[in-house]
Amino acid sequence: MKLDQTDLKILENLQQDSKITHKEISIKLGLSVTAIYERVKKMEREKIISGYVALVAPGKVDRGFMVLCQIRLSRHTKEFLSRFENQVGKLPEVLECYHVSGEYDYILKVLVKDMEAYREFMVAKLTRLEHIGNTQSTFVITKIKNTTAIQLTS
Repeated sequence: MKLDQTDLKILENLQQDSKITHKEISIKLGLSVTAIYERVKKMEREKIISGYVALVAPGKVDRGFMVLCQIRLSRHTKEFLSRFENQVGKLPEVLECYHVSGEYDYILKVLVKDMEAYREFMVAKLTRLEHIGNTQSTFVITKIKNTTAIQLTS
């Protein structure tokens, strides 16, 4: 599906506030509510819009300690990579996992309550996964930029 400028403006509005109504978007863009509704539904069907979420403040729910954990596996066969990815995908503390190039194989974004909770996560969960060669943890001091919005126009 090729997106036009109107689609991009609809997406920008939804990224800023996923609870915005089709009527509110139609007023901003000067289109009918039906036109907005049809465009949004088409983008949902095409998986351009993959979902709607409530963004939760981690510190308000005792998950304010963020760690970027780099992992190097000891074995790199397809089977071991798949097994690791399946296992790490089941860990609720891990919000994001990326298979990367470079010195390490994976980078995990981990949210826990505090340093003690991270230690428990490492000892009881992460280091028990198969074929982890070593890990390196980086503790986030301050978030400088944190967004979920993708820039759609320049």
